[in-house]
Parts: sequence; C-alpha cells; structure tokens
Amino acid sequence: MASVSPSLVSPFIPTDSHSSSKPVKLGIMASGSGSNFEAVAQAIEDGQLNAEIQVLIYNNPDAYAAVRADTRNVKAVLINHREYKHREELDKQIVETLLAHGVEWVIMAGWMRLVTQVLIDAFPKKMINIHPSLLPSFKGVRAIEQAIKAQVKITGCTVHLVSLEMDSGEIIMQAAVPVIPEDTPETLHKRIQIQEHRILPAAIQLVVNSYQ
Repeated sequence: MASVSPSLVSPFIPTDSHSSSKPVKLGIMASGSGSNFEAVAQAIEDGQLNAEIQVLIYNNPDAYAAVRADTRNVKAVLINHREYKHREELDKQIVETLLAHGVEWVIMAGWMRLVTQVLIDAFPKKMINIHPSLLPSFKGVRAIEQAIKAQVKITGCTVHLVSLEMDSGEIIMQAAVPVIPEDTPETLHKRIQIQEHRILPAAIQLVVNSYQ
C-alpha cells in the first residue's frame, strides 16, 4: 500500500487574526503520560506558542504527567476523582484550583473524565480538548480501536472547543493519519500522537488569538 502523508486542516475561522504580545495563561488537565503536556511546554520553550503553563491538574495518582510537570518546574496538583461522589463536586474543585493559579484557558490534554456544566460555565469557550479521531467519527473511549474495527483507511486527531456533549464542540484543527492493514492499536496510536503533538500547540495559538 502506498504511503499517505498526514495532512492538517483547520476549519476554525478566526474572528480576529492579530496576535497578542502577552502570554496567555494555561491550565492543563491530564490523566496519563502527559505527552501532550510535554508538546505544549516544548512549543512554548521553542517560541512557537505565546503562553505560560500555570498549573497541571491530574486525576490519576500514577500519571506520568506529574513527573513531566515537575521536570519543567510547573506546579502539579492531584485532584483524584475517586474522592468525589459527584462529578460536579470534582469540577468545582478543579475550577477553584484553576482560578487560584490565574488560568485563562483550559487545555484538556488526555483528560479521561467527562466534564460538567460547572467547569464549562467557569471557562466559557475557553476550554480545548484533543481527541484521537477525526471527529465527529469515533467519539468516546477507545477511539483508535473503534477506527481499526471499522476498517477505515484514514483516521487522525481533532482539537476542539469543549461542550457538554462528549467529544463535541466547534472543531479548531484536525490532522489525518492513514490506517495501514498491519496496524495495531499501539502502532496507530503512536502515529496519531505525532500529529497530536503537532496540532495541539498550533490550535491553542490560533484560537487564543481569535478570542483576544
């Protein structure tokens, strides 16, 4: 099978294309390895993203994202979802933490929990999520496995604004990734992650510029 180069498309139309000289203050939420946290931090360091990471919130005590944050001298706060009976209580604590650190935009970079209106109302149209599929296809968990099972030829990743409905909201940027016959969930995930790390910082800069 001929190789297909990943492609990137941004259907998001900025309302104002000017860029701000003031770094935007980000709060990042992650549940796992934190590779997208690392991509955002590296983009900032490289001068590709005009932002500062104020805090990392993680819900899994074993999340490697916390180690990455510590390495980069970013404050990491554990808010374990298992300690809250209701999602609204969890989100209230998250909001309090984000506001206490002066966060302006929230980046869900591998956050494996559904959010409630409590969090959405605190940061209206200022929450971004990245999902490992070309939305609206393959929402929810195991999106990569869903794509392989469906035998699609192309999948990818999507950065979008967060809404109450799972993996919905206005699409900011997408990148396409070919699915090859020999793919396993692990091999496809690795190739999708390369594109996630590419488009997440770019999408943040695009959308932040448009709303400033």
